[in-house]
Amino acid sequence: MDQLLANNPLLLLFLVAAVGYFVGKVNIKGNSLGVSAVLFVGLAFGAINPEFNVPQIIFQLGLVFFVYSVGLSSGPAFFQSFKKNGIRDIGFVMIMLTVTALVAVGLFFLFGFDAASITGIYSGSSTNTPALASVIDLVERRGSDNTELKDALVIGYTYSYPMGVIGVMIVLKIMERFFKIDYKKEEQQLKKDYPIEEELSSQSVRITNTDLDGMALRDIIKGTDLNILFGRISSGDDITLANWDTIIHTNDVLIVIGSYEEIDKSTKLFGEKTKDNISYDRREYDVRRIFVSNQRVVGKTISSLNLSKNYSAVITRIRRGDLDMLAKANTVLEMGDRIRFVARRKDLKGLSKLFGDSYYRSSQVNLFSFGLGIALGLLLGSIEISLPGNTTFKLGMAGGPLVVGLVLGALRRTGPIVWTLPYGANVTLRQMGLIFLLAVIGLSSGNKVLESLESPVWITVFMGGVMLSMISAVVSIVIGYKLFKIPFSLLLGFLSNQPAILDYSMGMSKNKVPLIGYSVMFPIALVMKILFAQILFLVLGG
Repeated sequence: MDQLLANNPLLLLFLVAAVGYFVGKVNIKGNSLGVSAVLFVGLAFGAINPEFNVPQIIFQLGLVFFVYSVGLSSGPAFFQSFKKNGIRDIGFVMIMLTVTALVAVGLFFLFGFDAASITGIYSGSSTNTPALASVIDLVERRGSDNTELKDALVIGYTYSYPMGVIGVMIVLKIMERFFKIDYKKEEQQLKKDYPIEEELSSQSVRITNTDLDGMALRDIIKGTDLNILFGRISSGDDITLANWDTIIHTNDVLIVIGSYEEIDKSTKLFGEKTKDNISYDRREYDVRRIFVSNQRVVGKTISSLNLSKNYSAVITRIRRGDLDMLAKANTVLEMGDRIRFVARRKDLKGLSKLFGDSYYRSSQVNLFSFGLGIALGLLLGSIEISLPGNTTFKLGMAGGPLVVGLVLGALRRTGPIVWTLPYGANVTLRQMGLIFLLAVIGLSSGNKVLESLESPVWITVFMGGVMLSMISAVVSIVIGYKLFKIPFSLLLGFLSNQPAILDYSMGMSKNKVPLIGYSVMFPIALVMKILFAQILFLVLGG
């Protein structure tokens, strides 16, 4: 069996992925490893047989797919967060990275490590392969006998990498309990600033507030912070679609759409709930959910479609993946969205044609824009940037596609080219990419771990990695949560320097807030870790 797996790397890859995924689903007291279990199963397989290897291009493919798809999906939230909290977020990331580097310097003197070993430990604990690669490249460009230096770098990286993942996970769980985090409460507070899932509903409200008689809905709402939309309105025997210029009168019945909390607040403003539910009246107006599959409308705001010019219709909700959100004028449509609207029955066919309403087409990947985007990312990652001290760094395969993905995800489209992916396709590519890169890292690291066990040095290196990852994580969380007042859900993303930690963090919070923190942190941290690794190596005598 060993020889069969050694001779068939694809069989080995998918066996590790399958076993890891199964192990990750095992739930113990409400906790599970999730997809990160693939990494640990890979380590076990690699330790069993040093001949178990998978071609490096599988790792590269997985890494590129993962970071590019994360970039595309996180681009809008990244730039939105950057505008709102740019100084705070960048400041915290820089402090977090500086703390890690200072702890590494302290361990250098405490354990008597050489420069290569502590730099390898720093790169492994921060799970930053590009940082390790940049220092190895620096060593090779110096032209001297560098075999021992490179070996020390790789050994330091290999033994500290697993704890760079496990150690941070342990700290996150401990600090969650220490601070008694209420994720639901944080989620409610962050809903106004970030696209977070909320349960939407609708309610018929009778207008009994006489102070509002004769006023337009626009004038009523602009003085409040209500996050609602309106559907139909009944005035006497007439039922029409409400818009912001609609004038309301006492005893009118208005359909209000929003979260339960927002509906309750708006009901108190307008009047009272009524059982006279005009949404059941389908004689002239009807409700439909259709898929967005027409590329001509993808990447455009709802207001730019100017629906009221040709149709008597209003879009009320959009479902994107598992997320239901109110359809606002500035909401940008994406391929695969399911939009819910109220429209005249005779307009339904025209609206279906306008948006496409094809599940098949909405699930397809545009290979032209997908391939072009990744190619641009790889091109950017290959550019060498010169720094003082005769050093250079590159964004590499992780940073280049991520940066390009963030920009293109925020742009959504350029002329006729739609850059974003359908939600389902994005999730699939992201998951496959993550599984591929974790499996390859596990297998390759498992081999090196087994080979270096003969030397007692590994114990010291391993302990250094444990201390560096856990001390840095604890200090960073305390500074971020207490000093910078960053919500713990976002901090989970800031501390998720490895995809497996990000997956674990989203499992802890049970929402996608950590993904927003990750998308803000990763581009900045990637570049700075490469610089810090080279500075550590040079300053400490490399």
